[in-house]
Amino acid sequence: MEWQPDEQGLQQVLQLLKDSQSPDTATQRAVQEKLEQLNQFPDFNNYLIFVLTSLKSEDEPTRSLSGLILKNNVKAHYQNFPPLVADFIKRECLNNIGDPSPLIRATIGILITTIASKGELQTWPELLPQLCNLLNSEDYNTCEGSFGALQKICEDSSELLDSDALNRPLNIMIPKFLQFFKHCSPKIRSHAIACVNQFISSRAQALMDHIDTFIESLFALAGDEDCEVRKNVCRALVMLLEVRIDRLIPHMHSIIQYMLQRTQDPDENVSLEACEFWLTLAEQPVCKEALSGHLVQLIPILVNGMKYSEIDIILLKGDVEEEDDTVPDSEQDIKPRFHKSRTVTLQHEGGEGEEGEDHDDDDDDDDTLSDWNLRKCSAAALDVLANVFRDELLPHLLPLLKGLLFHPDWVVKESGILVLGAIAEGCMQGMVPYLPELMPHLIQCLCDKKALVRSIACWTLSRYAHWVVSQPPDSHLKPLMTELLKRILDGNKRVQEAACSAFATLEEEACTELVPYLSFILDTLVFAFGKYQHKNLLILYDAIGTLADSVGHHLNQPEYIEKLMPPLIAKWNELKDEDKDLFPLLECLSSVATALQSGFLPYCEPVYQRCVTLVQKTLAQAMMYSQQPDQYEAPDKDFMIVALDLLSGLAEGLGGHVDQLVSRSNIMTLLFQCMQDTMPEVRQSSFALLGDLTKACFPHVKPCIAEFMPILGTNLNPEFISVCNNATWAIGEICMQMGVEMQPYVSLVLNQLVEIINRPNTPKTLLENTAITIGRLGYVCPQEVAPMLQQFIRPWCTSLRNIRDNEEKDSAFRGICMMIGVNPGGVVQDFIFFCDAVASWVSPKDDLRDMFYKILHGFKDQVGEENWQQFSEQFPPQLKERLSACYGV
Repeated sequence: MEWQPDEQGLQQVLQLLKDSQSPDTATQRAVQEKLEQLNQFPDFNNYLIFVLTSLKSEDEPTRSLSGLILKNNVKAHYQNFPPLVADFIKRECLNNIGDPSPLIRATIGILITTIASKGELQTWPELLPQLCNLLNSEDYNTCEGSFGALQKICEDSSELLDSDALNRPLNIMIPKFLQFFKHCSPKIRSHAIACVNQFISSRAQALMDHIDTFIESLFALAGDEDCEVRKNVCRALVMLLEVRIDRLIPHMHSIIQYMLQRTQDPDENVSLEACEFWLTLAEQPVCKEALSGHLVQLIPILVNGMKYSEIDIILLKGDVEEEDDTVPDSEQDIKPRFHKSRTVTLQHEGGEGEEGEDHDDDDDDDDTLSDWNLRKCSAAALDVLANVFRDELLPHLLPLLKGLLFHPDWVVKESGILVLGAIAEGCMQGMVPYLPELMPHLIQCLCDKKALVRSIACWTLSRYAHWVVSQPPDSHLKPLMTELLKRILDGNKRVQEAACSAFATLEEEACTELVPYLSFILDTLVFAFGKYQHKNLLILYDAIGTLADSVGHHLNQPEYIEKLMPPLIAKWNELKDEDKDLFPLLECLSSVATALQSGFLPYCEPVYQRCVTLVQKTLAQAMMYSQQPDQYEAPDKDFMIVALDLLSGLAEGLGGHVDQLVSRSNIMTLLFQCMQDTMPEVRQSSFALLGDLTKACFPHVKPCIAEFMPILGTNLNPEFISVCNNATWAIGEICMQMGVEMQPYVSLVLNQLVEIINRPNTPKTLLENTAITIGRLGYVCPQEVAPMLQQFIRPWCTSLRNIRDNEEKDSAFRGICMMIGVNPGGVVQDFIFFCDAVASWVSPKDDLRDMFYKILHGFKDQVGEENWQQFSEQFPPQLKERLSACYGV
């Protein structure tokens, strides 16, 4: 007997559906309670499907809502549905997939895919065959409804469809879908392409078997009048570019011609999808060859796509000149920030650590429209193409640029400034001759009356900061800095944000060049403190922290400290321990403390105490949560990570002065717990702090060494690169303090270190730190480490040859020399690498130079003049000259 609804029950359900459309919150709460009650009745779900599929007297939104509530129930507790209820729902779905209403068909499709993805594809064997069968229906609604459902299943369960679990239904489905590429209805054609598209990226075998038919069918649809079809054709070609470029190359010329047209499609969804093609092509090795002949057409199209659309201008209020910086920010505008935990790196020859700070400077200015759009995609494509073609792009661009940059219409001028910024990285060489006259124009654009022009000028100027800093300061740096500082105090929030970010980039490039202007810079940044709303305040912290990193100890002047510290500390006191705004403020203070060194002393006590409290609170909350997860919330461990990093900054900045703070706190106990935390970032920051405390106040660390060393040993696991890196560095610092007392602990760490230095593909920073620590371990315990010399000497030498002379390198090389003294045989086979590493020193201390001299001459005397001659013939000429000049060998 087929299930029938009870009239009274049906009225109850309908009332509930009506109430749930009410905007009133009290009604909504009542609806939720009622839903929970009704869910106790097994056949409540039968009523919901009945309203969706059979109650044609109701209005469509109510019927659809009934289906969506049922979908949520399926998601939450489908496994508890009685078999009769589940079967009834499945049957009703398949029988009504051809409902005359598009909304109801779509809702049934969503319901079907939700049931299917609850593991039901296996236990609902008739689903796919029946849907595929219904595609042949003469009735348009049935065909469209089934295709809609199939498209959703392909999206949600693409992997399962291409697996043996279901006996590979794709072998039947793909050829079936391909037949419908020629269907008379555009909606159906569009569904068919969308279904097949789901299987391109995963290279499903069933699709690969029909790849040529697929590509031919796509080409046949090139001129389709329906924009949804065109969009799906473009999407398919973009994905094929990554997966089966071999099949596209023979047709590349016509595909490019097609994509050039589509990138100008009047429908923005199509043009955006087509524009992705250039972005993807730029990553392929064939890009240069394929595109060279087409740049003359492509460049103007991309440049044209970089203008703000009319709708953007309305949304960004671009035509209303408004000062909005007195309007508070709405909280949902503020994106979550991610704290980048401390990683210890070494200085390289020729400037800073190679990795450098990775600032996301490709993010162009209009963050508030964070949706990906044609403007952003065109700009990104131009940026990557500039990196592929370099200066070959300029002949196609320069004639356009002149017209854009001086155009009377601000929208066109703005897009020209964006173009100039987009090509900065790839075409820098070729742009240099034009920069002396472009710079003053761009700096003038910082005063434009349109806020969107001012903000894009900030971004573009920051992309040329490296060049600006390479010129005499009066020519461009000074005028740029003066104007940027004015923009930091602009009345428009978007301009403030762009100016602050640009200024942070300029600080990183200029470093100590900024010292003469510090007073002026600090006045502006401090004034902005009182002026900024919430969101930009967070960016301001970053600009202050970057300033401190860039000028270092030059900030430690009473007049600067008096300007900067009071507003920072006022903010610090205003924020509660639970406030996430503490993150950027703590990061900022960490940079400031490191730069000010002893100048930070008057402020260090409250800052130190609060950091310890934050760590303690987080640990306590984590403990409660692990014991009673139903009673307590899991803590946000970022509070603890940022606090540990600021404590590192204090230890590094204050050095020995941190001693009395540590002695009056339980930080070592807390550190012992943090070092064993389950979250890698917590361990990473705690090992950084351990190393900094070891350098600053070892007497407080020493009593804990016996407990700490085994933990350090277990964290020498290169699967967690940064944790392993910081643990390695801390061990090296501990060696230098412990001296010969390190002996009992060598066996806990030595084998792991030797293994890491010999691993293929170990990141450079980790290799360098590992080499330094092995050297330091050998320096304090040569007898224990020297027997393994032969196992690490070669990678040890190659990883340290590029490090500039410093204390760490000095102690590591002393260690190597002492180990060679204990076990000279360990270095014989790789002696050329040792010679090369020695030659990498610019000016070693005298006693270290003597150690090198003795080893080189000892080896030469050992093998005899003739053998030495033969041996040194293998040296590159530079190495030969260096050794003979410095060491007379």
